[in-house]
Amino acid sequence: MSKITLITESLVEELVESINKSASIYILTSFVMKSGVDVIEKALIQAIDRGAEVKVCTGDYLFVTQPDALRKITAISEKIEVRLFKSNGRSFHPKAYLFQYGDQDGSLIVGSSNLSRSALTHGVEWNLKMESEASIDTYEKALDEFLKIFLHEQTVPVNGETILHYEEEYNKYHRENPELIRIWTKSEEIELMIPKTETKEGTTVVKEFKESYGPISPRHAQIEALEALETVQEEGYDKAMCVMATGLGKTYLAGFFAQNYDRVLFIAHREEILKQAKQSFQHIMPERSFGIYNGTNKEHEVDCVFASIFTLANERHLEKFNKNSFDLIVVDEFHHAAAKTYQRVLDYFQPDFLLGITATPDRMDGKDVYGICDGNVAYQLHFIEAIQRKWLTPFHYIGVYDETDYSQITWLGTRYDEEELLAVQLRDDMAEKILDSWKKHKQTRTLAFCSSIKQANFLANYFKKKGVAATSLHSQGSEYSRADAIRMIEEGQLEVIFTVDLFNEGTDIPSLDTLLFVRPTESLTIFTQQVGRGLRLFDGKNFCTIIDFIGNYRNADNKLSLLDSREEEERKKSGELVPQVPENCILDFDLEVINLLEELRKKRQPRKEQLRHAYFSLNQEIGRRPTYLELHLHGNANSVEYYQEFKSYVGFLYWAEELSAHEEEVFKTYETWLREVERTGMAKSYKMVVLSYMLSRGLERWLDPLTAVDAAPYFHRYLTEKEYRKRIDFSDRQGKSLWDYDEAKVAKLISTMPLTKWSGSSKGLLSYEDGIFKPTFDVVEEHNETLCKWTKEICEYRLHRYFERKSR
Repeated sequence: MSKITLITESLVEELVESINKSASIYILTSFVMKSGVDVIEKALIQAIDRGAEVKVCTGDYLFVTQPDALRKITAISEKIEVRLFKSNGRSFHPKAYLFQYGDQDGSLIVGSSNLSRSALTHGVEWNLKMESEASIDTYEKALDEFLKIFLHEQTVPVNGETILHYEEEYNKYHRENPELIRIWTKSEEIELMIPKTETKEGTTVVKEFKESYGPISPRHAQIEALEALETVQEEGYDKAMCVMATGLGKTYLAGFFAQNYDRVLFIAHREEILKQAKQSFQHIMPERSFGIYNGTNKEHEVDCVFASIFTLANERHLEKFNKNSFDLIVVDEFHHAAAKTYQRVLDYFQPDFLLGITATPDRMDGKDVYGICDGNVAYQLHFIEAIQRKWLTPFHYIGVYDETDYSQITWLGTRYDEEELLAVQLRDDMAEKILDSWKKHKQTRTLAFCSSIKQANFLANYFKKKGVAATSLHSQGSEYSRADAIRMIEEGQLEVIFTVDLFNEGTDIPSLDTLLFVRPTESLTIFTQQVGRGLRLFDGKNFCTIIDFIGNYRNADNKLSLLDSREEEERKKSGELVPQVPENCILDFDLEVINLLEELRKKRQPRKEQLRHAYFSLNQEIGRRPTYLELHLHGNANSVEYYQEFKSYVGFLYWAEELSAHEEEVFKTYETWLREVERTGMAKSYKMVVLSYMLSRGLERWLDPLTAVDAAPYFHRYLTEKEYRKRIDFSDRQGKSLWDYDEAKVAKLISTMPLTKWSGSSKGLLSYEDGIFKPTFDVVEEHNETLCKWTKEICEYRLHRYFERKSR
C-alpha cells in the first residue's frame, strides 16, 4: 500500500484492520452514533483484551452525538477512556483516527467520516490514510494535537453522571429544535475554535531575569524557597510544592534546586514554558546537556529533559523511559492539566524528589497542590505579600464603570455567550469610553486583555484610527509575530497590544507599566495571572497602572479580595467593601462602581446554590458521589462553607436530595452525632485521632467502649509515622518531642486531652467515667454501616484539613 491512500468507501475495513494490530487507538470525531459503535465494537473488545490503549473523544455540537452511543461505547470496557468536548455552541468538526502499532510505526486517517454506520460503510465520504513513515513529524503532531483536545479544559469524562446530564441537554435541545435533528446547518462551516497554545512562527523566549535582576544567582523569594526546600529534605520529605507569584522567578528557583540532582525531568503544558525553562536551566548549569521532548522533538538522552505533558502522557512515549530515569521531577503550572494525566506520569516515575511550582493554585489556597504533594507546601508567597516586601512593583488600580448589563447575557457555566457578549462590546461608544479612560490613566506600555479575537481586532483598529500605535495579538493570525510585537512595545514603537489569553503564562515583558482589562472576569485564577504580567520590577517603573472596566458580571466583587492585604477572617469581620491594599498601592473607583459592588454583594447568588454547583461539577467529573475529603481537595468551592451552611457534609447531601430513603433515615436519626463530629473544636488533632482509632477497630466494634491505654499505641503511631504530624502535634510545651513510646505517658495525655475534654463538650453524646470512654447513644444494626462510613469520611476530612492548615 502507498504511504498515503485515498479511501472513498468502506472505511470500516481500514479501521478494523488498523485496530487489530494497534497498541494504541485514538478516535476523534465530532459526533458518535450508536450504529457507528456497533460497527467497530467487536474489534475494540479484541483490542482491549490484548491490552491495547483506547481513547475516544467526541463533541456535543448541535447535540448530534447520541446518549445511547456514549452508554454503549463506555459499556464495552471500563478501560476505554471516553471524553466529551463541550462546544457551548461553537462548531466542532474533527474526524480523525490514529493508530500506533509499535515504537516507530502507525497510521493516521483524516477526512469526512464521523463514527456512524453510514459514514463508515456506504456513505459518500473521502478520507486520507497516511502511514507514519510518510511524515513522522505530521504523525507526531497529530498525536500531540489529539491529546491537547482530549485533555482540553472544555472536555469532560464520559460516565454515568455526565451521560445523564448530557441526555437532559440533548432532549431539551431537540424538543426546542425539532427541525434540526440530525441536520447539519451552515453554522457547521465555522472553523473549530480551540485556542492554540503555540505557533511555529512568532514563538519567543523572554528571559525571566533582566539586567535589573542582577546576576544569575538566587535572590529574594528564591533564597527563602530554597531554604524551605532544604528543610523539608532534611525532614525526610520526597515531595514538595512552592507557590510563588508571577515575577518572582519560579523557573530559576527550580533550576537552582536542580543543581543537586544528576538527571532532571521538567514537565509543562506549553511549548513556550519548556523552551524558557530550558534556557533558564542552561544559564545556571551551562556544563549540563539539555533537550526538549514534545510532539516534534525527542531529545531524551540528556541530563535535563523538558517534556510536554501531552506527549509524555502517551503510554508509548512514557514507557521509553525507565521508572527511575530521573532523580528530580519538576512539574510546572500543573493546575491547568487534567489530574489523571499528570497522575499517570507521576505514578510511573520513581524520582528521589518531586517539586511542583505554580503561581496560582486553582482556588488560590494551595488545596490541589496539597493533595498532590502529600501535604507539604514548602513555601508560599502571593503577589500581595511580594509587593509588601518590595519584590514586585506596587499597583494603581483604576475601577472604571462598565454600564453593560451582563445579567441579560447568557451564562454558559464557565463563560458568557460569545456572540451575545460581542453584540455589546463591538460598539463605537464603548470603544470611545475605553480609549478615553486609557488616555486619562495610562503610562507608556500597555497590555490589554480582551474576551475574544473579534473584540481584540475591533479595539486595535479603533485605537489605530484615533492615532494610537496599537495591534492585536492572538492565535488566529496577527499583524505582527509575537516576537516582533514584544520587541516593538519594549522599544516604544507600539503603545498597546490587545490580546486574548496569550500572556497568561510563559511570556513576560517586565517593562509593561499599564494593564487594561476590557473583559468580564470569569476566572479568578486567570485574573491573578494577568495582573502578574505588569508587576515585575523594571528600571524606571515605579508602579503598574491597572485600568479595569467593572460591570455587573460574575466575580466582579469577588476579584477585589485578591487585592486585599488582610487575612480572610479579618476581611470578613470588617465587612468593608473596598479592599485594604499594600503601602504605595492605590485604589481609585468610579462612584458608580462603588454603588454597583454594593448592589452585587446584596444580590450575589446564594452561597447554598454555589455549593450545590461545585458539588455536582465534581460529581460529574468523577462519576460518583465524592467523599468529603475529595470535595475539599478537588471541588471548586471552599469545603468549610458546607459546614457553615449545613452543619455537616451529610446535611448538605440531604438538602441537595442526594440521599436515598435509607440514608435519609440514618441522617435524621443521628444528625446530632454527625454535627458533633463536624463541629467539635480542634486546637490539637487528638480528638480525631482517637476517633480514627475507634473506626480502625472495624464496623462491628467502632462504637465499643475504650480506655486511654487501649488507644495509646495507635495514637502514638499515628502522630509519629509522618514527620509533619510529629512536628505539629506531638511535642510538649517546651517543644521537646514525645517520639519515644511510653505507654503511661501517652495514656495520661489521651486521658487529659481528648477524652476528658471531648466528653465534657459533646452535650452528652460521649462519656468518660472511671477510665472508660464511650458513646452514649445506640445504633441499630441496619444503620450501623452507613453511619460508620459517614463518620469515617468526616474524621478523615478533619484530620487532613487540620494538618494542612497547621503545616502552612
